This record gives sequence, C-alpha cells and structure tokens, in this order.
Amino acid sequence: MAAKRVVVIGAGIGGLVSALLLAARGMHVTVLEKAAAPGGKIRQAAINNVYIDAGPTVFTMRWVFDAIFDDVGEIFASHVKLQAADTLARHAWRAGEYLDLYADIERSVDAIGHFAGSREAEGYRKFCARARKVYETLEVPFIRNAHASPQALIGSAGLRGLGDLWRIAPFLSLMHSLGEYFHDPRLLQLFGRYATYCGSSPYSAPATLMLVAHVERSGVWLIEGGMHRLAQAVAHLAAQKGAMLRYDCNVTKIDVSNGQVRGVILKSGEHIAADAVIVNADPAALADGMFGTAASSAASPIEPKHRSLSALTWALQAQTEGFPLLRHNVFFSGDYKAEFRDIFERGRLPHHPTVYICAQDRSDQDSTPTDHPERLFCLINAPANGDRHSKNDSINPAEMAQCEQRTFNFLERCGLYVDRQTDHMQVTTPTSFNQLFPGMGGALYGQVSHGWKASFRRPGSRTTIAGLYLAGGSTHPGPGVPMAALSGRMAANALMADHALTNRSSRTVTSGGT
Repeated sequence: MAAKRVVVIGAGIGGLVSALLLAARGMHVTVLEKAAAPGGKIRQAAINNVYIDAGPTVFTMRWVFDAIFDDVGEIFASHVKLQAADTLARHAWRAGEYLDLYADIERSVDAIGHFAGSREAEGYRKFCARARKVYETLEVPFIRNAHASPQALIGSAGLRGLGDLWRIAPFLSLMHSLGEYFHDPRLLQLFGRYATYCGSSPYSAPATLMLVAHVERSGVWLIEGGMHRLAQAVAHLAAQKGAMLRYDCNVTKIDVSNGQVRGVILKSGEHIAADAVIVNADPAALADGMFGTAASSAASPIEPKHRSLSALTWALQAQTEGFPLLRHNVFFSGDYKAEFRDIFERGRLPHHPTVYICAQDRSDQDSTPTDHPERLFCLINAPANGDRHSKNDSINPAEMAQCEQRTFNFLERCGLYVDRQTDHMQVTTPTSFNQLFPGMGGALYGQVSHGWKASFRRPGSRTTIAGLYLAGGSTHPGPGVPMAALSGRMAANALMADHALTNRSSRTVTSGGT
C-alpha cells in the first residue's frame, strides 16, 4: 500500500506532534502554518530583536513528551534542556504579603503554616491527597483515553471504582470543594485559580479541576531558551523524520468530495492533494466555514456563552523595582468573585484583575533586584469577545488604557514598580488573539469548563468526514501544552488506525474533553 499523504493545518504543538509521529511511520506529511514560525499559541513577541515568550510559560507533565519522543526512537532530554523548578510560584496580595508554593509538599506545608496558620497548613496536606486521588482516578480512563465519555468513564471504573468517581465531586464547583480544606480567603483564591488553566471560573468549574494542583506539584520544569524552544525542537525533529513544514501558508479551504477529504487549497490558489487532513485549529473555525462550507459539518458551532477566557497581555522589556520577583508570580485581585462576574456575566475587562507575571530572565530561586531592563510577560483574564465589533460588546481603546492603568497601579500597591516604555512593549488583546487564532473571539482554551458535562463537550480526533481529524487544545483531552500534545498523538493514532482498516464505511464523531 502506498504511503498516505497527510496535510496538517497549523503548526501548534498538537499539529507538530501529529506530524512527527506520522512522518516517523513513513507517511508523506506536509504541515501548513500561516505564521512565520512554529508553535501556534506557544508564541514569541519580538521587541527590538529581543524575544519574549508570549503564550504558555509553565511546562508540566513531562512524561507526555518523554513518551512521544520515545515513540519515534528519540530521547526528549537530548533535544530540550530542562531544569526542575523547586519553587512553583510566588503569590501576592499586597505589599509585603506573599506566599511561595514548592514542589516539596512539606516545604509548602511549612510556608502555609507561617502564612495562614496550622489549620490551613493541615488543610493543604489533605487537599494535596485529594488532588492526587482525583488525578489518579481520571488519568487512564479520561486524560489518556481518546474515547472519553461519561459512559466510558463509568464502565472503566467498574463497580469497585464508582466510589472513587463519586468522591472526585464532579457535580460540585471547585470553589465549593476548596471550602472543605481552606478558610483563609487568600488560599481559596490561590487554589481556585487552577480553574483558569482551563479558561474557566472557579465558581462554576467542576471540583475535578483540583487535579491541576497535583500536576503542578508533580513537576514544573524551566526550558532552556524558553517555551518556544519546545515547539522548535518538535518541528525540527518532525522535519528530520521526513515531514515538510511550510510557513506563511494560509489554508482557505479543505477540499471535500463525496464525504471524503481530497486535499486543501491555499490562499494563493495552490491545491495540495491529501488522503487525510488534520486540523490543528479551534473546531469552531471549521463550523464557521473558515475552511469552506463542505468542511463546516465536521464541527459544531459554539455559542459565545460557552467560550473560555481570553486575555489581555503585555510583553515588555522594563526595569523593575520593589517586589522580589521569581520566574512565576501571581498578584491576586481584592475581589475575586467580581473579577469573574465582570468577564463572564458583563463581558468586560475586570475592574479588579488578578495579574500573572513571568519574569523570564529569573530562575525559580533568584529574586535579586536587577539594574537593567528584564523580559516580562504580564497577563490578565479577559472576555472572549474579540470578534464583536458593536460599540457595546467590543473592548475599546479607552477601556484598555484604563485597564492597563488599573493593572499596573495595583502592582504598585503590591510593591512592584514597572517602568513601562511604549516602544519596549507589545500589547495583545482578545481581538488580536482572535486574529491569530480565529473561531472563538480570542478564547484561548476552547469551550469553557463550567459544569460537569462540559468535560465531555470537547470534540475528539475523528469527525463525520472521512479523512478529516482534529487536534489542539480545543479538542479532547483539553487545553495546555501537554494536553494539546496528547491530542496530536490521539489524532495520529486515529489516522493510522483508520488507514489500516479495509472497511471505512462507518464513521462517527468521537466526543471527549477535559
């Protein structure tokens, strides 16, 4: 049988992993990326020839990449240099009031005890045990399973495992369940923030998302050269295995005939024939007809109310003073509930934002003040309304300017002074994210994870069109770099399994989520 011709649309981490695995198995793979470099949301901002990671900045679940590289006969650590972080993040509320969390649970217990008292420290110990149990309950039947569904989850658990499924509290909100362990409102904020890793509100997201706490405590790594180095390494290895990567290529149409993929058409008019196509983009872009009407039936449209968080970000080179920054820092809003009410109910930038700062020239240990500008990536949560242009719905420049002023004034109240210069700063808005990654108004995490059913709304690898597959953080198993990589592996496995079949008459949508 002749080698299969595969086109991968999008060089995000999901598409790159698919390309790597398929090329290593002898398929003719072409990756088409509209940007000038690989990575997708693992992107960089260039400021005066200085590059700043302007997307994901936290690397976890290293085992995912160890396994993927092993699949193609390579050792991950030989391609990407990693350093395990001892300090996970520094968390602040006001000047002189901050708390560090560590990979070592006992160090965190001691730190919380000094910060909030022995009762809260013991609550943290119990919370860690619960988060670990949630992760262990869901890892095999859900995170690693390409066919996750409520029925499959219950079936895989069996009668003896139903108690474990019930104890992970899928019907309770994350914030509600955190109340079993913490009374200090600052700690409720800190651990509730894990819902935002899926672009959701801790007041509406299911308690199962506490598994993120276990994932982080199991290992956060710093990548030499920054997160974008990861995308470069996967792209380079895919090319070594035979994949062709083409940048500055905008796909405008997926060619479908008689329910079967035939290839893709570029904006330039070029037609590239293919037996299969993997779309590493938000499925909503398919549903909206951005890849042609024939392919739009492969995905379901998403209502705006089901969109996850977007963001307003600042990538900048700036001199800082005051607060002792580490690599990862979080400055918490004084009114957490109002922050999510502003975003999800009122559709506006929060008046009291929580601010994440990645100080990319610092380690997880060194908070020594610098006497020169440093690379910073600052982020606040925002509504995913970057595709709305009415006066009442869009975020106008005046609102953004006010939000920026409030954000950096808040940082000053926490003791951090950032000397911002407009010619050393790049701002990215929900509108910008929608232009970069269209389909969901700038939503960065696909569908919002509110309610227990949301975990199963994300589409799986297969679609109703023969030869058309999905990968990326908006598909199962969900958002985040390792999850997107798993989606790419699942898409490649599904394609290879279908390629081996002789009877391809039946095809159904595979659901899944995280």
